[in-house]
Parts: sequence; C-alpha cells; structure tokens
Amino acid sequence: MNVIVDVSVVPIGVGVSLSSYVAACERVFAEAGLETKLHANGTNVQGEWEAVFGAIKRCHEMLHEMGAPRIATTIRLGTRTDREQTMSDKIASVESKLAEP
Repeated sequence: MNVIVDVSVVPIGVGVSLSSYVAACERVFAEAGLETKLHANGTNVQGEWEAVFGAIKRCHEMLHEMGAPRIATTIRLGTRTDREQTMSDKIASVESKLAEP
C-alpha cells in the first residue's frame, strides 16, 4: 500500500542545533529510494508502507547511534484505495483551485 507521511523526528538531549540529525534522516530516506520533500518543520515522505516505516525506524536507529538518548517523532499519514495519488498530485490540486477566479 502506498502511503504519504508527514514526519518530524526530534532528538532530545543533543543540544540546540538539530540540522545534522535532520540531514542524517534525509540520507536514510534517500538510501531507501523514497520520494521526499523537506520543509521547515519536518519531511513529507512517499512510498510503499513497509519502506516508509522501515526508513523511519532506521532514522531512529541512526540518531541513537549519533548519540541521541531520546527521540520524539510525530507522524501524520494518509492512504487511498480509490486511486493512486502522489505528493505532487495533492499540491497541484490545491494550486489549480488557487488559480481559479
């Protein structure tokens, strides 16, 4: 099953700057061959259910390996069975409505 998730992985107890941890997770998603879109408060990830959640698990493992004693992750997700839909499709749908008078 294809899934689109909005995920925010936050290491706790590692200081103020989190960009190196975010970059590590972005690498994990890329290595898993997932389509992503980084944004200011997390990452949108698209792919097969097992691959997406396997990559999120790997992010946790990676951040713990980097020294994060705790990690708090927030995930919002959506699936469809009526048709295939991508992140780009969802954005294009809204943008087309914004272009209407």
